[in-house]
This record gives sequence, C-alpha cells and structure tokens, in this order.
Amino acid sequence: MKVASKVLLIIYLILSNFAYANDEPVIFENRNLENRYYLLIEEIRCLVCQNQSLADSNAPLAQDLRNEIFKMIQANKSDTEIMEFLVERYGDFVLYRPPLKKNTWLLWFGPFLFLFVGFFVAVLIIKKQSGESQVNK
Repeated sequence: MKVASKVLLIIYLILSNFAYANDEPVIFENRNLENRYYLLIEEIRCLVCQNQSLADSNAPLAQDLRNEIFKMIQANKSDTEIMEFLVERYGDFVLYRPPLKKNTWLLWFGPFLFLFVGFFVAVLIIKKQSGESQVNK
C-alpha cells in the first residue's frame, strides 16, 4: 500500500508539471517583429516567479503577458508603448532595469545598503570577540 501511494504521488508530481506547458507558438510576419518580441519578454519580469523573465516562466500570468505583448506587437505598438502599458498596469517592478526614481531608490541602492549594514555588523562582532578574548587571557 505504501509503495503504491508513493508511485501515485510521483506520477502526480510529474504530470502536474505538464499543466503549465500550454504555451501557444507565436507566428510573426517577419523576423524583425519576432526579434522584438523575444527581446521584450526577456526584459520583463514575471510577477509570479519574480526571479525569472517572462521568457523563462511557465506561470499562467506569464503566458497571459506574453500573449498581450504579442497582440500589441501585431497592433504595431512600439516597444516604449508596450513598456509604458506594463509599467502603468504593474508598476516599475515589472522591469528588470527600472528607472532611477524616488520610489525605486531601494531597488537600486538597497543591495549596497544591506552590504554596508552587514559589513558594519561583522566589524562590531569581530571587535566584540577580540575584546572578550583579551579579557579572558
């Protein structure tokens, strides 16, 4: 009984991954439009996965956004218009390289702030430990 349930669980896990594999192929009139499409979906962050681009993500929302971008390209929208639409709808977080604005300072400078705080904490811990070792001698 335990072996059968484990086998069923493994089969379920394998088959559940195919549920997201419903990407419809996109067909473009020319190579230039296709290149624009692939460049755009590489530059836009998946809002579900957050660490993947739309090109890499299998999330249903990513598929919807890819379809939306495809339709906008077919409607002769420029890359700027497409990006502005996505930023208006989802905010600057949707871009891998958000513009430097007041509300994106943390995105740009947050890693350096955490690095500085981590360095400061490490220095304090090292000083404290070296002070304790001198007292114990």
